[in-house]
Amino acid sequence: MITVTDLVDSLGAGFLRTVVAAKDAEVHDIALAEPGDAGGQPGELVLGVGVTDRAGALALLERAARAAAGGVVLKSPFAGDPRVARATRELAGPALVELQPHTSWAHVVWLLRGVIDRAAAPDTGRLGTPGPHVDLFALADAAAEIIDAPVTVEDAQSRVLAYSARQDTTDPARVSTIVGRRVPPETLTHFRAGGVFRRLARSSDPIWTPAGPDGTLPRLIIPVRAGGEWLGSIWAVVGPPVPEERIRELGEVASVLALHLLRLRAEAGIARRVSTGRLRGALREGTAPGPGAVPGPGAVPSLPAGPWRVVAFGSPYEAGDVRRQLDLWESVVRRFGWHEPLLTDIDGSLFGLVTERPRGRRPVTAGGMTDAGAGTLDWLRHVLGEVHARDAGLYAVAGSPAPSPDRLPRSTAEAGELHRLVAAGRLPLHGTRGILLMEDAWDTVVVERATAAVGIDTGLLGGPLAVLRAHDEEHGTPYRATLAAWLDHFGDPQSAARLLRIHPNTLRYRLRKIDEVAPVDLSAPRVRLALRLQLTAMDTSPARDETPGPP
Repeated sequence: MITVTDLVDSLGAGFLRTVVAAKDAEVHDIALAEPGDAGGQPGELVLGVGVTDRAGALALLERAARAAAGGVVLKSPFAGDPRVARATRELAGPALVELQPHTSWAHVVWLLRGVIDRAAAPDTGRLGTPGPHVDLFALADAAAEIIDAPVTVEDAQSRVLAYSARQDTTDPARVSTIVGRRVPPETLTHFRAGGVFRRLARSSDPIWTPAGPDGTLPRLIIPVRAGGEWLGSIWAVVGPPVPEERIRELGEVASVLALHLLRLRAEAGIARRVSTGRLRGALREGTAPGPGAVPGPGAVPSLPAGPWRVVAFGSPYEAGDVRRQLDLWESVVRRFGWHEPLLTDIDGSLFGLVTERPRGRRPVTAGGMTDAGAGTLDWLRHVLGEVHARDAGLYAVAGSPAPSPDRLPRSTAEAGELHRLVAAGRLPLHGTRGILLMEDAWDTVVVERATAAVGIDTGLLGGPLAVLRAHDEEHGTPYRATLAAWLDHFGDPQSAARLLRIHPNTLRYRLRKIDEVAPVDLSAPRVRLALRLQLTAMDTSPARDETPGPP
């Protein structure tokens, strides 16, 4: 499923901006709306190409709402008109999206069509089939012909996206860049020291860099920008000064490249959103393709042989931003070899799916698990051991094994439960090296569930604790803490007194007074269990009785 929000977020604020959102508004096609045309069909994103005034915008919105269209795209100033936005909210129908003033309808149609088609057929563009990456190499060749020099196309993270067939004039940095598909660190340091990336991020002007250390040849760099956003750059190894007319032609190539880079980014974003959405459904509903299954468009990749575990990931940087969590953990697990991680968000938390047993036969290496073991529970233990040692705030908790897809919802619920307990400080991670399994914390979970069911006031049910609490509050006595300590230490007065920092005889005296205030049969196991659960629900801790009260 692709939503209007998916499309807008994938293309970025430089092109589209959501003015009025529509919850889960699906999109499977786009439609151009001229004055008097129908307002699209269910699941279409309607482009208000012919809208020239407020009345036309309002009329199109009404027609789109009647047709159950997914959204309407309008240009400024109509999309930002308060009356238009108010009418959209009142209709409670399609989403209202603003097309930025500098963007042409032709460009946005091309971008949206490419993203929607890519999501509907995610295999398009892979090796042997035409796609945006093939176009990038063709554009790199075109730029090389214009400048008469070898060319690479890089994104804003200095990753090589394409390069020209001609690479006759080169240097060690260029060879390493093409082979490794990324600019070497020492070369990045050289260009960063010269202020190249600062200028790329701020300006659309071409940049000339002289020869550098270790045989680095001069470069002509053309920024690739769209909507004021820096998307990447064209790098050419050049010798003599380049004529102005050729630089202008390279600028035209950069404009075309900008559209391709936007499309690539949008398609990658859509692919991830669709994949996470499918995985989310599997974890919630317990349906997933088995080993060897051929996934349909946008489906979750076929799962390895089970059993599986659902894992909830946590970090100190959460603050409700699950997309940031997804980016963070995807970066972590990819760095350790999980190239197609099964990660998704559910109700504001980040979850993953790992296999219970290692899939590969190769052991852990000094640099991390091999690809054969990536995505397994043992591999995750190794990863968390590495990252937790450097950042103690990163952790993972895992539910019980799920031997079949229908047991995934249970494992998901358990992982979420553990995650909430850790986040609330009720389940410590000390000594876990960053990963905690349900079987490691089952006792805490049982007590927490029982405590939640017991409650505080309604759970007292006429037992002795209501009387003891009233006596403690009125007279300042520590009888509830004394009773909790005695229960926790199996009725051993020496251990309980040591915890409370009092004499054993004082403890015995308090127990006699407790029996006078609220008589209770502590010899009955069921009574002791019920009392301890009620005390936990009242959040009474023996450690709080550090200052001796009345005996």
